[in-house]
Amino acid sequence: MFTTSRLRIGSVVALTLMAPAAFAGGYVAPVVPGPVIVAPEVQTQSSWAGAYGGVALGYAFGSDDRVGVRAPTGGPAITRDSADISGIDYGVQLGYRWQTQMSGRQIVIGPELSYEKSSADASFDTDGVTATSEMDTFMALRVKAGVLTGAGDSMIYGIAGVGRGDFNYTVVGDGMDYAGSYSDNAWILGLGAERKVSERMSVFGEWEFRGTGKTALTDDAGYVTQATPEHHHLKVGVNFSF
Repeated sequence: MFTTSRLRIGSVVALTLMAPAAFAGGYVAPVVPGPVIVAPEVQTQSSWAGAYGGVALGYAFGSDDRVGVRAPTGGPAITRDSADISGIDYGVQLGYRWQTQMSGRQIVIGPELSYEKSSADASFDTDGVTATSEMDTFMALRVKAGVLTGAGDSMIYGIAGVGRGDFNYTVVGDGMDYAGSYSDNAWILGLGAERKVSERMSVFGEWEFRGTGKTALTDDAGYVTQATPEHHHLKVGVNFSF
């Protein structure tokens, strides 16, 4: 009996030792690799925020200044011709921009201060009356607000602001003898487009209408004329961000 018991115990031990080997050679489930996730490429918008300065070349045109003379005694003015200024100017500008996102669009807004030196002028000699009108300088404070397009390297914007011009004016004839200078304020509305050519350099083009009032000019004898130097203005230039 003792021998039989020992055989049984030995058999159990042997089976126990063989079990891991049997399982080791059994079925192993294949490892299936998960999907490879590729992070999407992030499109970064160009930064327009910060200070900038630049230079510009412009052209004034489309003025409508009908020159008339009113006698000191009153009555209707005698209108002879127009002194519609036109010509080239050049200037500098300095501004600051903020950039933000609104309704999924990148919005850029900021003020700009500019100074222009002008050669825009006009003259006539009609029916014994001579007149000249010249724009000497023009300063302006504008607010520009625009939206970025494409990859963010281009911008379309609107312009609103105020300006002040220095003008020279001469009218001789119909009893009047005036030669002098004056300043006039103007409101400004316009549109523009700008495009970056590098991270810090951009080029732009603009159209503006500069609406001045009517400035009454009086000579020593009391004859009166009204100057109206409102005009359209085209400008191209380059800006450099700081």
